[in-house]
Amino acid sequence: MDPGGARVLAAGPHSPSLRMWASKAGISRYSVPPSISSRTWATMNETRGSSGSSSGSEGSKDSSRCSTPGLDPERHERLREKMRRRMEAGDKWFSLEFFPPRTAEGAANLLAMFDEMAAGGPLFIDVTWHPAGNPGSDKETSSMMIASTAVNYCGLETMLHMSCCQQSPEEITGHLNKAKQLGIKNILALRGDPTGDQWDAEDGAFDYATDMVKHIRREFGDYFDICVAGYPKGHPEAGSFEEDLRHLKEKVSAGADFIITQLFFEADTFLHFVKACKEIGITCPILPGIFPIQSYSSMRQLVKLSKLEVPQEIKDVIEPIKDNDAAICSYGIELAVNLCQELLASGVVPGLHFYTLNRKMATTMVLKRLGMWNEDPRRPLPWAISAHPKRREEDVRPIFWASRPKSYIYRTQDWNEFPNGRWGNSSSPAFGELKNYYLFYLKSKCPRQELLKMWGEELSSEESVFEVFERYLSGEPNQHGYKVTCLPWNDEPLAAETSLMKEQLLRVNRLGILTINSQPNVNGKPSSDPIVGWGPSGGYVFQKAYLEFFTSRETAQALLQVLKKYELRVNYHIVDVKGENITNAPELQPNAVTWGIFPGREIIQPTVVDPISFMFWKDEAFALWIEQWGKLYDEESPSRMIIRYIHDNYFLVNLVDNEFPQDNCLWQVVEDAFELLSRPAGRSREVEAP
Repeated sequence: MDPGGARVLAAGPHSPSLRMWASKAGISRYSVPPSISSRTWATMNETRGSSGSSSGSEGSKDSSRCSTPGLDPERHERLREKMRRRMEAGDKWFSLEFFPPRTAEGAANLLAMFDEMAAGGPLFIDVTWHPAGNPGSDKETSSMMIASTAVNYCGLETMLHMSCCQQSPEEITGHLNKAKQLGIKNILALRGDPTGDQWDAEDGAFDYATDMVKHIRREFGDYFDICVAGYPKGHPEAGSFEEDLRHLKEKVSAGADFIITQLFFEADTFLHFVKACKEIGITCPILPGIFPIQSYSSMRQLVKLSKLEVPQEIKDVIEPIKDNDAAICSYGIELAVNLCQELLASGVVPGLHFYTLNRKMATTMVLKRLGMWNEDPRRPLPWAISAHPKRREEDVRPIFWASRPKSYIYRTQDWNEFPNGRWGNSSSPAFGELKNYYLFYLKSKCPRQELLKMWGEELSSEESVFEVFERYLSGEPNQHGYKVTCLPWNDEPLAAETSLMKEQLLRVNRLGILTINSQPNVNGKPSSDPIVGWGPSGGYVFQKAYLEFFTSRETAQALLQVLKKYELRVNYHIVDVKGENITNAPELQPNAVTWGIFPGREIIQPTVVDPISFMFWKDEAFALWIEQWGKLYDEESPSRMIIRYIHDNYFLVNLVDNEFPQDNCLWQVVEDAFELLSRPAGRSREVEAP
């Protein structure tokens, strides 16, 4: 296309098909595997549920024959067991509290914060319960949905607050059943705040958190770990400090597993509280609630809600700087660090619980200064895990969703079991259809205007698109001065291992090989390697080189010619938007492209190229052109038509170099294809056999 002006091409209905190209290229194996025909997809979905979503129960049973010991023991432990193990080892932890936002945009931002804060290694997070915001609903800003998203899509151990205020026992049971179904295993049982000035008892309802704890244990047995609230200076409505302690002991005796306290300002307040608890027989873990002061207004609001008195010495510092949020925040961080250091030095504090107010800076700074922020570069698996109990054995996934793990979790959420040890026969899995690309946990974290600045307010040609991919890889600003920090297929920063292939990726993207997924070959790197390592210490990891990209019809045709030369070494799939597919891969057989060997364990192969899953992925991969890029522009605009042209005419290709001990040959495959394309028209474009 002419880069000097918009030149929009229509999809050519009479263009040569892949079948014709394969025939001309002398490739005998042209395959659209029968098990992925539309009829078979429908049949698989019917057998797994009438809703169109798929549980995959039969397939996952087949693929779970090998029960591999878990790489990460914490995935199999409940929260109270994690606490016990940490306490026995003398290992201090921290946890974080968040509240549901008011808007869908706020929900997306909070989800991004979960991913960022997860990097520091919290033992768990908790989400508050807001009765005025329909907290148990399916609304994206509800407490239930925010907690569910943290569990399922961010892989965080999560506790949901739940209050009995203005709720019948039946309503509470309904909320708890829903929480259980969504994979939430931990509940902070609260009475809740009255709607008026004082608490009014309701007939048939619970008056105290103790009643709620008893109800949970009666109806759900030991399924949930239960936390209750403690008040270091006594509950403001209690007749005395001693009376409040008796009520706290009742909650623990009813079945609570641990206590989190309300905020306080002086270490002696908490230490006195812990001593008093022990004296009356409370022996469960007690976590201090830490509130780093971040602004004058937030401090006043929280103190008002908790009915606490701020010590005079703190008032004396804050009042003169109350209009300077930066100064107050700096002071708040210093105050919190000193408080936490004193608490940790006492020897009676197993962990710290932070009230974040949905802000990360102050809490992160405090934790870093305490030496508790632990960004371990090693991953338990090469992909982001889910914390849903039914996925705790999952350790194998197709590589295609490597940069869209939340989408993969969404599309497999109705499976009853998950592959463990091996992927199994490829005819089994069926994926739920992805229709809504604008769910807050699936859409881009960047607002529309930022995406336009990165991807182009106006596109003039296909080459304009090539440049966006190139800028994403290079990290250099585009012609308007904006850095491209995401693509529709990858909403995150580039993986560290991309640096090992950066120059090669930049070159092929400039030529129109628009890469959306790749990995280098790895032959026995230590599992502790900061770039490609994963899994427990003392192991070794391996990878086959993998390259996945969109490219033009002409380049796909050249690749088919070139790939004859690499037939015994490179497996490939080439597919168009209609699903016409050519592959030399063994029918229905997955190809392991990542595996690891660890002391005392079987070989783990967490990533595969699976032909059936690829056909489900291709629908999503092609749709993202339109759903997340094309729809940024007006319907009939040249920019929209350029994206539509690529969607309709380009091909999705994946290549696997099976010879992982040797140098990656995939770059040479691409070079050979472009060398073939560059030959003069009169010169033969046949590829010589090796």
